[in-house]
Amino acid sequence: MGLAASVRAQLRAVFSGGSPRPGTGAWSPIVHEPYTGAWQANDELVRPEAALSNPTVYRCVSLIASDIGKLALHLVQVDANGVWQVTTSPAFSPVLRRPNAYQTIGQFKEAWMYSKLLHGNTYVLKVRDDRNVVIALHVLDPGKVKPLVASDGAVYYELQTNDLAGMPADSASVVAPAREIIHDRMVAALHPLCGLSPLYACGGTARHALEMQSASTGFFAGGGRPSGIVMPHPDKPEIPTDTLARWKATWQSMGPAQTAFFGTALKYESIGTTAAEAQWIEQQGWTAKTIAGAFGVPISMVDSSQQPPYANSEASALQYHSQCLQTHLTAIEECLDAGLDLPYPYGTEFDLDDLIWMDTATKTKAAHDAISAGALSPNEVRRKYFGLGPVPGGDTPYLQAQYQSLEAAAKRDFGMPAASPDADGVSTGEVPG
Repeated sequence: MGLAASVRAQLRAVFSGGSPRPGTGAWSPIVHEPYTGAWQANDELVRPEAALSNPTVYRCVSLIASDIGKLALHLVQVDANGVWQVTTSPAFSPVLRRPNAYQTIGQFKEAWMYSKLLHGNTYVLKVRDDRNVVIALHVLDPGKVKPLVASDGAVYYELQTNDLAGMPADSASVVAPAREIIHDRMVAALHPLCGLSPLYACGGTARHALEMQSASTGFFAGGGRPSGIVMPHPDKPEIPTDTLARWKATWQSMGPAQTAFFGTALKYESIGTTAAEAQWIEQQGWTAKTIAGAFGVPISMVDSSQQPPYANSEASALQYHSQCLQTHLTAIEECLDAGLDLPYPYGTEFDLDDLIWMDTATKTKAAHDAISAGALSPNEVRRKYFGLGPVPGGDTPYLQAQYQSLEAAAKRDFGMPAASPDADGVSTGEVPG
């Protein structure tokens, strides 16, 4: 049985309840606006692909997707001490190493984030084998997936054509139950099953920046001078129409920046503004900050000229992680844990060490401090900070010998007995004989 037929058969087999009754819960989609107020402005055509032509949108989307794509995703297991340790499983590890036949795990995670950031929703189709174990994952086109809610509250998804996922164009749409779809949504503010893309908030700003860029291109293509008109001078006689036409043709044949001045009966009036008058640079800076803020990306990650006061790469990376990446990473981990039906004590976890690359001096100091504090063993430090293998005797954490507890210090006898008082009750400071 081919892939397409097996996927359709699987979906038909797992869905035994017939078509869900739409009731009040079918929609496609709830949000029809790419940004707030687009409908009133008759501007509903700011599509994600058009917004991506804005440099700031492109940078934010590609930065978040590529950074999450480069983080290692591990299968982890809780040990006897309650600590998550990296492990492997013949049932779950293969799909985490290679989710499908045409994507690496890094490309899969990037596709997941592109769908979520640009459309607000990521839909992943699960493919199972005869053991009911998930063996493949496919990120679906969000424009071809329609969530459905039955009158009893059950959730389903209507899936349209997707050749890569095994649903060719000649096949009818398939209704799949929620257990066969991993659905990650970004901001479900209007409905629990309807996520909102950051473009909903910054689409108008992105459009504004693109229009400024287009206007600037036309401005400099015309010689970098504002447009204007030539009109009769009120104190001079009227110029014949044929003479004006001849002058205009002569001037326009000379090249760009076509502003003519002929005779003494005309005067020039500018009808445009310069880039300085329009505060073009300030406007571009404002749009970049607004778009970056909607995506949660620090502006320093978009514009290297706007570094934070502390100017520390590690601090910047931690800020970037806490206000932008962490929520996405947690959502992916939780979705995969539930979507792959991972039983306790298994789970998935991203390796955040791949996010922050330290220089040699910083890594050496961090390694030294970790060993000195007894937090890590030498072998753990070698693997974590330098990517080196273990050495004999390096599996035990060390601590300096003079460290002791306060209780132990209180019990120690240093050979200094207390002084005895004299007959008047005054201490003589002498040691009894």
